[in-house]
Amino acid sequence: MKKIEAIIKPFKLDEVKEALHAVGLQGMTVLEAKGFGRQRGHTELYRGAEYIVDFLPKLKIEVVVSDAQLEAALSAITKAAHTGKIGDGKIFVSEITEVIRIRTGETGDQAI
Repeated sequence: MKKIEAIIKPFKLDEVKEALHAVGLQGMTVLEAKGFGRQRGHTELYRGAEYIVDFLPKLKIEVVVSDAQLEAALSAITKAAHTGKIGDGKIFVSEITEVIRIRTGETGDQAI
């Protein structure tokens, strides 16, 4: 099993959610986040004063998938979150050794 963590632009959430649903994934966790990479933030003007906005709003999506679903999920996220502009985000994949569904006690792929 693999855990996919994707950092995306907030307005792309619906497209990513629909793309993951289309490839058969049912659940995900979404967290509001702030950060920057090469984008480095930007300056804004507020009441005549200029200030730097270092951390930009992002969303972090977490999905746990079986090994067989990994490539389809990565492709779906990449295509749905892509704008072609700086700041589209990143995807991280890590190994999951165990999953347990608390309600039923199911483990492994059955718990996903």
